[in-house]
Amino acid sequence: MRILVAGATGAVGRRLVPQLAERGHEVVGTTTQVEKFGLLHALGADAVLMNGLDPVEVQDVVARTRPDAVVHQMTALGTSVDLKHFDRTFALTNRLRTEGTRHLLAAAAAADVDRFVVQSYIGWNAGGATEEDPLVDETVPAQRETLAAIRELESLARDRIVLRYGSLYGPGASEQLVELVQKRQVPIVGDGGGVWSWLHVDDAASATVAAVERGGSGLYNVVDDDPAQVADWLPALAAAVGARPPRRVPAWLAKPIAGEAMTRMMTDGHGVSNAKARRELEWRLRWPSWRSGFVDGLADEETVAA
Repeated sequence: MRILVAGATGAVGRRLVPQLAERGHEVVGTTTQVEKFGLLHALGADAVLMNGLDPVEVQDVVARTRPDAVVHQMTALGTSVDLKHFDRTFALTNRLRTEGTRHLLAAAAAADVDRFVVQSYIGWNAGGATEEDPLVDETVPAQRETLAAIRELESLARDRIVLRYGSLYGPGASEQLVELVQKRQVPIVGDGGGVWSWLHVDDAASATVAAVERGGSGLYNVVDDDPAQVADWLPALAAAVGARPPRRVPAWLAKPIAGEAMTRMMTDGHGVSNAKARRELEWRLRWPSWRSGFVDGLADEETVAA
C-alpha cells in the first residue's frame, strides 16, 4: 500500500516508518520541519511538509500523495513534559487530536481513502480493563481538557481504527523519565498503588502496522502483557538505569509539589487488557513486559553497541 504517516518523525513514527517500509509499503511521512526530510529519507519514506492544523494544507497533501491508508501520529510533545500543568503541556497535542483529526478525516474522505488509523491513549483515563468499558467519568481539573480531547478524537474516528497506546517507553519516548529517575526526582507517592500499562515504541509501531494491514474498525488497547503498580515498576526502572532506589513521599506532600494529576497517576488507577489487539490484529509483542524492556529496550541497539 501507499501509506501517509502524519507525524512521521515522532517517537512512534520513527519506529513505524521503517517497519512499514520493510513490509514493502510505500511510505510518505509528514513533518513540520524541512530539516527533518533527511531523517525521513533515511527511515525509508518520502517526505512532505504539513501543518496538521491547517485544513487547506492537509487537504492538499492527502490529495497530492493519493494514499491507500492514512496513519495519524501527530503530537506536539517536546523534550520537557510538565505533568504538574498537564493540560498546558498537552495543549497543542490536544488540538492535533481534535482539529487535526477532523482535518485528516475530511481530507481522507475527499480522496476516497477508507483505511484510517489514529493514535489515542489509555492510561490514567482507563475506566475499565477492556475496550468495552468507558473512559473515566471525570478526572482531576488539570487533566480535564486532555480527557475531553481524547474523547473527541475517539468519537470522530469511531468508524475507523483507534489504537489506544499505553504509556510509551523506549528510544525517543522515555529519556526524560530516565533522567529524572537517575536524579531520584521521581518518588513513590503514597503506597505507589497506581497501575500503569506500558508499551515499547517498537510494539506500538508493530501494532500500527498490523492495524493498517488487517485491522477492523473500532478501539484497540495496545499495551504490554504486564500492568504493574508504580511500587513495582519504578524501583525496577531505577535499577535498570543504574540509579539508587526511589524515595518515598506521602501523597499529601507530593500533591502541592508534583501536582494533583501526577499524584493521582502514582496512587490510583488500574491496567488494561490487550486481548482484543492480540486476537484480532494477530499482534505479537517484541517486549511482552516492561521488566525486560526496561533492561534491554530503553535505547537504540546501535547506540548500545557504540
